[in-house]
Amino acid sequence: MRYMIVIEKGEESWGAYVPDLPGCVAVGETEAEVKQLIQEAIEFHLDDLTESGSTIPTPHSKGDYVDVLAA
Repeated sequence: MRYMIVIEKGEESWGAYVPDLPGCVAVGETEAEVKQLIQEAIEFHLDDLTESGSTIPTPHSKGDYVDVLAA
């Protein structure tokens, strides 16, 4: 499966979350670290859902960019 992740830069760290997997988040010191950590978090999250007998959500989110003129 392929899940979209959202990566955000904070003041002192990077954060990531998965819109299709509520509660699946990660925080790291660098963008590369948070990408690795969110991948591990997704795998752990899916394993937990499987073990508990819950349904694994089908990925449906999509990301894109929109160009706008700066004010």
